[in-house]
Amino acid sequence: MLKLFRFLKPYWWQALILILSIAVQVWTTLRLPALMANIINVGIVPGDTHYIWITGLKMIGLAAISAACAFISSYFSARIGANFSRDVRAAIFTKILNFTLADQKDFSTASLLTRTTNDVNQVQGAVMMILSMMLRAPLFCIISIIMAIQTAPDMSWIILIGVVAILGTIIVIMSLVIPKFKIFQVLIDKITLITRENLTGLRVIRAFNNEGLEKKKFIKTNDKLTNLLIYIDKILELQNPLINIIFNGTTLLCSWIGISLLSKDYAYLGNMSAFAQYVTHVMLSFLMLSMLFVVLPRANVSAHRINEVLKKPTKINWKEKTSKMPEKTPSVEFKNVDFSYADAVEKILDNVSFKAVAGETTAFVGSTGSGKSTLINLVPRFYEATSGEVLVNGVSIKGYEKTDLMKRIGFVPQRGILFSGTIASNIKFGAPNATNEQMKKAAEIAQAKNFIERLPDKYNSHIAQGGTNVSGGQKQRLSIARAICKEPDIFVFDDSFSALDMKTDLKLREALKEITKESVVLIVAQRISTIKDADQIVVLDNGKVVGKGKHLELLKKCKVYQEIVKSQLSEKEYATELRLAEGVKNA
Repeated sequence: MLKLFRFLKPYWWQALILILSIAVQVWTTLRLPALMANIINVGIVPGDTHYIWITGLKMIGLAAISAACAFISSYFSARIGANFSRDVRAAIFTKILNFTLADQKDFSTASLLTRTTNDVNQVQGAVMMILSMMLRAPLFCIISIIMAIQTAPDMSWIILIGVVAILGTIIVIMSLVIPKFKIFQVLIDKITLITRENLTGLRVIRAFNNEGLEKKKFIKTNDKLTNLLIYIDKILELQNPLINIIFNGTTLLCSWIGISLLSKDYAYLGNMSAFAQYVTHVMLSFLMLSMLFVVLPRANVSAHRINEVLKKPTKINWKEKTSKMPEKTPSVEFKNVDFSYADAVEKILDNVSFKAVAGETTAFVGSTGSGKSTLINLVPRFYEATSGEVLVNGVSIKGYEKTDLMKRIGFVPQRGILFSGTIASNIKFGAPNATNEQMKKAAEIAQAKNFIERLPDKYNSHIAQGGTNVSGGQKQRLSIARAICKEPDIFVFDDSFSALDMKTDLKLREALKEITKESVVLIVAQRISTIKDADQIVVLDNGKVVGKGKHLELLKKCKVYQEIVKSQLSEKEYATELRLAEGVKNA
């Protein structure tokens, strides 16, 4: 948890005010018992009314100062804690944004959500308690013990008994609950995971009538969490009555011993009263510390989980500045590229080489699991090639500054992703400074204009979180419009036309030709109709390039491509395509 204290550095001056206010509060509070003893011994016993009034007014003034300092320390404690948690959340969020796809797989989405919310809240609560109690409790305890011994040395052994009893109680309780805190956080992660899976997959669950099964899974985990919380709470709830017993027993012992001493010396009355108050402060100090001992172990587990995210070394390191000037003519080139996941035996991509140039469309086709999506995910550097080199505009992507590379790429993922906001904000997501004319042109090219214009608010129409209020095809077209509006050097379409009907698909590709004459277009597609007109088709099989060329060229010489085409066409259509391929041969 100490590693997270670096986030407190910007608030050192507020912490200094807090420390000073706590010191003043402790001093003024601990002056009161001594003054009360003087009122009894010097004022009440001799009957000096004037002294009683003067000392009483001093006590009222000190109490007011103590209350003001308590307010100041509480205010700054809350302020520093809130700012601390804000900064930690921001740091986690920034770190997650910089994660590669490979980095993200080391943490589940549910775990990252819990670490950003629940874990930060746990640490914030601990920081606030540390700021308000870590100094106050020891000061109260040490000074109270010193002043108690000075006031009534004959009764000082009572403090030792009370302190030993409280420490023993705290140690036993903490040894029982601390091991449970880590299990608690794991179960919170699991609850978040199950809830998230059910919310995102609700339609599938209903379609397969599996609500009962999912409910059982949730109830099982929820019951484990509930039983664990009951166990922790039962143990922690023992703390208060046990400490109260010790507290009341110590107070009773003080009164008993004090009265026995009072019978010998009546002037001992004020000292006994002050000693009892100092003992109370000592007990309360340990009570404060016991609360810290409850909060700190749980917060320490949360802090460890937060540090796991913050200290996670990224698998991809970016240059601070692009190493050399990229070529003006866009291009993408793979040179003997291999890729495999960490600890995986088999390669996902094996010795892949090709070059895509401006004004041409390069398509990738292959069976499921052939490595098509992985290949194009290497272009924006979502993954790092295991070996070989990927070049964008003549420069290795490892030599790019991150923003410089990303501004050159318009990426449309396999599943259309929209963000809560408006249609306009989603289309302009990659180009916030784009004009309304550019936005509308992008929507028109993406074949989204017609459905947008039919909406009451048109481009200002609301988009729900995840785009749940638009259809799959509409979501996909808006995602394509977002990439077009960016006007990048390289368009990357990862099976981005799958939700479109054949007619819309054809219109969109025709419209794209007009705006991509000076851009590189990379397309992953399952439908042959989408890629048959591509200038270059790269055929993948088990991560290897088994064919490269145009549609008819591949149809006559690539067996894997023939099988893909044959699976999508009727026998008559396939025979026609073969005759066209033979015609190319005869030519």
